[in-house]
Amino acid sequence: MMKLLTPFTSAELTLSNRIVMAPMTRFRAEEDGTPLPIVADYYRQRAGAGLIVTEGIWPSLRGQSGWRIPGLESERHVSAWQHVTEAVHDAGGRIFAQLMHGGRQGHPRSRILGDIPAGPSAVPVPGPVHVRDGKADPVIPRAMTHDDIRTAIADHVAAARNAIRAGFDGVELHGANSYLIHQFLADNTNLRTDAYGGDISGRIRFPLELVQAIADAVGAGRLGLRLSPGNPQFGMEEADPAPVYRALLARLDGLGLAYLHLTDDDRYPALADLRPRWHGTLIANVGENHAPTTREAGEAVLASGRADLVSYGRLFISNPDLPHRFAASLPLNTHIDQSALYGHGAAGYTHYPAWQELQPVATRQP
Repeated sequence: MMKLLTPFTSAELTLSNRIVMAPMTRFRAEEDGTPLPIVADYYRQRAGAGLIVTEGIWPSLRGQSGWRIPGLESERHVSAWQHVTEAVHDAGGRIFAQLMHGGRQGHPRSRILGDIPAGPSAVPVPGPVHVRDGKADPVIPRAMTHDDIRTAIADHVAAARNAIRAGFDGVELHGANSYLIHQFLADNTNLRTDAYGGDISGRIRFPLELVQAIADAVGAGRLGLRLSPGNPQFGMEEADPAPVYRALLARLDGLGLAYLHLTDDDRYPALADLRPRWHGTLIANVGENHAPTTREAGEAVLASGRADLVSYGRLFISNPDLPHRFAASLPLNTHIDQSALYGHGAAGYTHYPAWQELQPVATRQP
């Protein structure tokens, strides 16, 4: 049997296989951030993954990065997410909510509050940026005050508690791909000279405080962290990621987190460098900025010992039954309808059939 399909058990997780569905923004929320009813169908279809990590969810309106991205702030949000978690659990799956604070990401024309976003420093994203009604030049974000930082931590804690109330098995902090945590870690987005910037100890302070606060609130075993050292998306610059992320992991390693979700990079081999420094569960993502991860690539990562689990993104979009297709060596649907990728309806979202649905009715198994 492929190792990808073997069960995985740790002190924090019990999974039916080692295939993780990676978080992918799909914009299927109402204007107030409430996930649409089809979101439950979408994740239920993909419950064969050992673990699902949802698309990024803003913890509060202050952290909203884009229009019709879902939230986890209001009771309406919690109620809608309950339908999602129930659908996944009824199908035998497990699901974590990814909390994604935009930091400097965002624009008044895409934010419900209509305000200027705030990040570690007043450094804008490269433009142009997508907004509610098209594209616009980026705005210069506010530099977060200490009160802003404390508020962001409190917002995350409240959202994590909401996630558990909504039935999620845990939460993942989005510390990757240019969002708030990554902005504190990176060279060009953290120009601060106070306790949250300057040297390495200052740059890792916010992530450490945030992780500890959420671990205290919902339990470290219900908390994962995603990092992407060296990822240049959205204009991020990290000339020498190794010392920063080594220092961060040295402080996090003994907390008993559910997992570390780590993206590899061509310029900095994060998996090879950081795996020996992380003694808990590690999820590898090797498809970021590359072609979609194949079954063979996932097997190779596990065989190398660089990870315990492997996350898949794009293949899950068009193959809702991806683990089954891997297990039976079935053909994969590699076509993704790009025109509907970020739409608001079922087309390009829940309409991709499982392999069984493609077979003639007379040959389908009961």
